[in-house]
Amino acid sequence: MRLRRRTTLFLTLGTAVALVLPAGPVAAHPGDPGPGDGPVSRQCTSDDTVHVPGAELAVTACLPDITTAGLLQAPAGQYTDQADWLSLHAPGTANPSGVPGLQVDGYFSDSSTFNTTHGWNHDSQFVLRIPDDWNGGLVVTGAPGNRKQYANDFLMSDFVLAQGFAFASTDKGNNSPDFYRDGEQPADAVAEWHDRVTQLAVAAQSALRERYGSAPDRTYVAGISNGGYLVRWQLENRPELYDGGVDWEGTLFTPDGPNLFTYLPTAVRYTLGQADAEDMYAAGFARGSESLWPYHQQVYWGLTQKIYRAEFDPAYDPACPGATAGTTLAEILAPCASDAAYDAWFADPASQEVHDALARISLTGKIKKPLLTLHGTLDTLLPISTDSDVYARMVADQHRDRLHRYYRIEGGNHVDSLVGIDPQRLRPMLPCFRTAFDALTAWVEDRERPPASTTVPRPAGDGATDPALLNTCSLRSGS
Repeated sequence: MRLRRRTTLFLTLGTAVALVLPAGPVAAHPGDPGPGDGPVSRQCTSDDTVHVPGAELAVTACLPDITTAGLLQAPAGQYTDQADWLSLHAPGTANPSGVPGLQVDGYFSDSSTFNTTHGWNHDSQFVLRIPDDWNGGLVVTGAPGNRKQYANDFLMSDFVLAQGFAFASTDKGNNSPDFYRDGEQPADAVAEWHDRVTQLAVAAQSALRERYGSAPDRTYVAGISNGGYLVRWQLENRPELYDGGVDWEGTLFTPDGPNLFTYLPTAVRYTLGQADAEDMYAAGFARGSESLWPYHQQVYWGLTQKIYRAEFDPAYDPACPGATAGTTLAEILAPCASDAAYDAWFADPASQEVHDALARISLTGKIKKPLLTLHGTLDTLLPISTDSDVYARMVADQHRDRLHRYYRIEGGNHVDSLVGIDPQRLRPMLPCFRTAFDALTAWVEDRERPPASTTVPRPAGDGATDPALLNTCSLRSGS
């Protein structure tokens, strides 16, 4: 058995898993832990207090179980927010529990106030968890989509805590469908994501050094959706901070496309009855993903297009979404009719300002540390043909493919909780992320080369009920 060295995982998850909030409350999955009000605290001493450099507030709690199973025994919202992560994983997913340790909640200086968690009404909130049996490693995450600091608790925190890693997550400095209101110039809100994730990584490393006398030995970066985008950006622009990363279906931002604005307007036209299936295929949506389209029509396409367009091109239609994406769920999810023509505007030379805004935060493919990318072939929010297929070519064009492995996961979609829509075709992605993370640490620490880039075939079985699909994944083409 390979002995794990002291390791730091830097995890930033855009869905996300998802780019945007779920449609509404989600019922608890069978077998998932439920909220309670039982005792969760254990005796703290003065030595347990963790100082987080640069934080305006940091509150330490000593807990008998810092996984979601234990945290949900506290009053709702005290140590985790089930509503922010419940819709991101597949029902029946097995997670570890029973990890005693410390939890630190707090925030850094910030002028925006989208995040109302704990009644603080303060952005740049974070959580830091340290298991009692710390292995010397650290996991830092940025929230997926427009979610908050607890969004990765089930997807990633439980998994890495059980291996002995400390775990830290930030809300990225702005959140909610109104995130685009943060900042003065187009792209300011997204640019802040980079700063906030780096800020927490540095602060968490310093906190561990001060608390235990030594800093983490290694730093990895990993994340999903918007977090996967942050992984790519960090390894391109801040390689000195990390030893490698895992990019799970990262969002592709490029100045001139492909990007959200080259295919989502087609989806808006489809939603409004102005486009057909052939138009969708031509825009990049995969054949075989049709069963997912109704959900994405209702929840994702219109909302995602309008709020990211408002971030990068606020002058296009100031009336929609306007000062807020909406005050009711129906208003938030409703598309802007004007976005149906946005791809034509994006292609117009007169739209240079939005291209310049995108250029501020765009990717190049010039990674400088090892990166594993995984993406589902049936992703219907970030279609694989307009996203990771393109990014893999960008990496190769920069002659960095020796540092890259790309796994196309057959049957994977953007959000694991949707596997029940088409369980004979879909499969969860979370088990493949876990396998990829272990492959990365073996590559960096033990020089064990990961499997070659490939399309990973979907094993036979029901993606919603088969334990082999729910909890295991091989990254080899023949498995």
